Amino acid sequence: MRQNVQSAKGLLGWLETMDPGAQRRIKGLRLVTAYGIAALLGTSGAIQGPAGNSSLSTLAGGFALWASVLEARGNRRDSTRDLLLLCTAAVLGSLSMIALTPLLGGPGRPGPEVLLVLGSFLVGYFRRYGILGGGIGAQIFLGQLLAYNAGLTTTDLGTVGIAGLIAALGAVVPRVLSGPAEKPAVTPPGPQVEGLWGMSPNLVMGLQSALAATVIIAANFAVGLEESVWAITACTFVISGSAHGTSDRVRRRMLGTLVGVPLGIACLPIAEHFPLVVWSLAAIAMVIYAMALPERYDIACGAFAFTLMITMAASGVHSARLLSARLWETAIGATLGLIAATVVLPLRPVEEALP
Repeated sequence: MRQNVQSAKGLLGWLETMDPGAQRRIKGLRLVTAYGIAALLGTSGAIQGPAGNSSLSTLAGGFALWASVLEARGNRRDSTRDLLLLCTAAVLGSLSMIALTPLLGGPGRPGPEVLLVLGSFLVGYFRRYGILGGGIGAQIFLGQLLAYNAGLTTTDLGTVGIAGLIAALGAVVPRVLSGPAEKPAVTPPGPQVEGLWGMSPNLVMGLQSALAATVIIAANFAVGLEESVWAITACTFVISGSAHGTSDRVRRRMLGTLVGVPLGIACLPIAEHFPLVVWSLAAIAMVIYAMALPERYDIACGAFAFTLMITMAASGVHSARLLSARLWETAIGATLGLIAATVVLPLRPVEEALP
């Protein structure tokens, strides 16, 4: 009993260290709530119609979740505006994937996966345009990713639009209710860097992630990867504003993934028999994810990797080989992103570039 009390006190002490004012815990609860509202509305028969659509709930929940993660304003008005723009960006990303897939798919064609290179470029390019710019680039990529994973076609255009409306509602309502109790984490500005070969730093960052994504797609075409989109996602989101920043993000992402994936796989027996417990653990992990960003990227990556593993298991994916592929796919993507950012197209601080 005494040991349990001490463990509880230790956990509370860790929470206070990570989040002294509890503001990030509130954001974590908000993004879990946003996902829950949007996903639940997406299953409503009144919205889906008699035929139903299993993709609607997934799209709406994904749009709302990542819009809530990427939004970081201090008042309701600005937050509501950003959430609406972020949900719109996700819709545009999904629509671009649906519209261009017929042109890229088929024998002798590169395949719709190539569109993720464009999304990856936009993530890097817009990252230096502040919170909203970086969020819009990320949402376009994530919208493409959701549409690609769901295998959406032109018959699903209406589904994407409805999912965007549901996501906006699911994301805005919890933010309005959280009000001034939630304060966004302040991200310190990155170092001023010099462009490369006459290109702006924004363009170089976009090219770094796009180059790594292109190599991954070529490798998938040549030898086949278990889940190439995991590698593309890794190379996209490790890119930072400087070579040193990218190296640090790669290290932290790999550390977090090395912890989160095995923990998630260890929960496979629970996922198969106790799905309610699994979804509760996923919610707690996403609260920790929100608390850890942006200072503890390693903890955030570990929490998300754990969430991905157990939610996939709860959805019926019980192959340990497939789930463990998250480790090496992340390693491949992060390594290629590191090479692109530190060897091929390095961005260095202005102080280092001066003679």
